[in-house]
Amino acid sequence: MLELLSPAGDPECLEAAINYGCDAVYLGGTGYGMRASAAKFDFDTLKKATELAHAHGARVYLTCNTVPSNDEIEALPEYIKNAAACGIDAAIVSDIGAAAVIKNTVPELNIHISTQSGVVNHVTANELYKMGAKRVVLAREVDIDNIRRIRDKIPNDMEIEVFVHGAMCVSFSGRCLLSSFMTGRNANRGECAQPCRWKYSLMEEKRPGQFFPIEEDGRGSYILNAMDLSMIRHLDKLKEAGVTSFKIEGRAKSSYYVAVITNAYRAALDALKNGEPLPEWAAEEVEKVSHRPYCTGFYFNKEDARQYYESSGYERTYDFVGVVDKCENGTVYITQRNHFTVSDKLEVLSPGKKPVSLSVGYLVNPAGEQITVANKATEKLSFRCDAVFPKGAILRRPCINR
Repeated sequence: MLELLSPAGDPECLEAAINYGCDAVYLGGTGYGMRASAAKFDFDTLKKATELAHAHGARVYLTCNTVPSNDEIEALPEYIKNAAACGIDAAIVSDIGAAAVIKNTVPELNIHISTQSGVVNHVTANELYKMGAKRVVLAREVDIDNIRRIRDKIPNDMEIEVFVHGAMCVSFSGRCLLSSFMTGRNANRGECAQPCRWKYSLMEEKRPGQFFPIEEDGRGSYILNAMDLSMIRHLDKLKEAGVTSFKIEGRAKSSYYVAVITNAYRAALDALKNGEPLPEWAAEEVEKVSHRPYCTGFYFNKEDARQYYESSGYERTYDFVGVVDKCENGTVYITQRNHFTVSDKLEVLSPGKKPVSLSVGYLVNPAGEQITVANKATEKLSFRCDAVFPKGAILRRPCINR
């Protein structure tokens, strides 16, 4: 079984992940998660999330991957009992004590060992299996050859999960003290301010206030700034190495990002399962979200692992401008998300399909007036169209300032 695992930072992202083809989602509750800034699921919304996911054949994994304090670990049994009652399929854990508490409290709940644990060898994986772990999320520093070695030396029913797409941390498996030291926001408790993305210059001790660029071009240096990971063209190699679950990073990302990347990797994995080549349109889709320059991380040789780039900015070629609410009697009803005009060359992305071009002659606003510009946030609009698109289909346009 090959699993596509998508992020769900909030209910809208959850729906996007499910609609666009994930096999499972991972999300955070009200505590113990590594994304403090992302919207959290309380027990009521967590229960609704699991019901929705299960109704569509998808699984839900709850992140419990911070390193808990004494007070927090003492409160963990009650928390995980309530979470398990919501129907979650697994807990993602980095702390050994937290894993033991969860296994003792809810023995039937699957334990997935987080990438925060830094698992890089088969001995560690086997010991975690003895403790009840169903899956290891390997450290992102493990290359494909060593993934294969781990797979060969762990039990057949132990699963391997790896990240295949998204942001990467400059520190080993995300264990970073830089944010805590510089801003007081602890990265290991989900509060990272991402100072690795900032620009740095050199200052000599006896020349305070005089900043010298590390690079000769005078723009400073982003030597701590990691590129984004993209393995969409190499999923076959990860499968051959024994990977079970292909994970997309992005619990702080938008629903548009989740939908587009999930759709692309769904198409790629389906082609892999069917022995077909990667659809080129799917590979091109990963360029149509906001992202840093892509690389293949540590999976191949050391040259590929040179991740830094000299900017803190993102690349983006398309803007998300609307979402389809319904199609009825030759009319498409949408909710506007960003400014666009009827002269824009629009694309529509539907779940499980390649994008298609769309021309709109005019728009109709809630007052029934024909307009040519959509410039009111979340306004309900409609237009005539012979094509039929499913609810949740995405409208986008090329970026104006390219």
